[in-house]
Amino acid sequence: MTCSMTGYAVKTRDVERGTLQFEIKSVNSRYLDFHFRIGEDLRALEMPLRELLAARIARGKVECRLSLNASAAGADQFEINSELLATLRALNDRVGRVLPEAMPLSVSDVLRWPGIFGDQSIDHAALGPQVLELARATLAEFCASRSREGEKLATMIVDRVNAMRDIVRRVAPRIPEAQALYTDKLRQRLVEALGGVNDERVLQEIAVFATRIDVAEELTRLTTHLDEVERVLRQGGACGKRLDFLMQELNREANTLGSKSAITEVSQASMDLKLLIEQMREQIQNLE
Repeated sequence: MTCSMTGYAVKTRDVERGTLQFEIKSVNSRYLDFHFRIGEDLRALEMPLRELLAARIARGKVECRLSLNASAAGADQFEINSELLATLRALNDRVGRVLPEAMPLSVSDVLRWPGIFGDQSIDHAALGPQVLELARATLAEFCASRSREGEKLATMIVDRVNAMRDIVRRVAPRIPEAQALYTDKLRQRLVEALGGVNDERVLQEIAVFATRIDVAEELTRLTTHLDEVERVLRQGGACGKRLDFLMQELNREANTLGSKSAITEVSQASMDLKLLIEQMREQIQNLE
């Protein structure tokens, strides 16, 4: 499928003693550019996450955020460490005997003491599989959002391609007639200007000029490039760079068509074509 480089997805997952959150968002970029925002405790997971994302994303500036929000302690976690409590009491009494003026430990001090409720640490290494599973789910939603956006862009581009085909079909039948009329006018002017020069010389000059204003080749190449644009869109995948190159080729043919124009209708067609090409180019900048 044709994908946009713009996308967003975020998912959360409850784990022991907290909630994992993984967020992915991306914008346009010429290359694939990752920016990770991960806490130091989970930094070891950056490389596996980078490999996971790179397997599905070909281009864009991608920002990823991974966070672990600790949850509030449950009722079963308020079991006080009796041994540590006894140790704190003994130390408090000992300090009081040596330094009578010292303030004794308050209840608040005791409850905030590290380890008073047992081991509250989080095993970050054990979170690896859960983080990767969450990342896969988030990546799937992220790619789906980019695909939906890409399909809308592809539809818009195809509409412009069809509009360009209509212009080519409208102009192509007028070319021979316009060239014939222009050739007759040119012959009359050459005869008047050259006077006694024989008709063969006049015909040679007309033939040379007719070759210069012949736009049949440009119209054929325009049609060929439009066929290729539609083929690339049907093929899907990372097609943005290929389509951008085709826009350059289409623009070159439209410019040549305008420079060879012998009638106003062809000149107007050239301007209309370039407008449609620019509209397509703006949207193609968003494609992967």
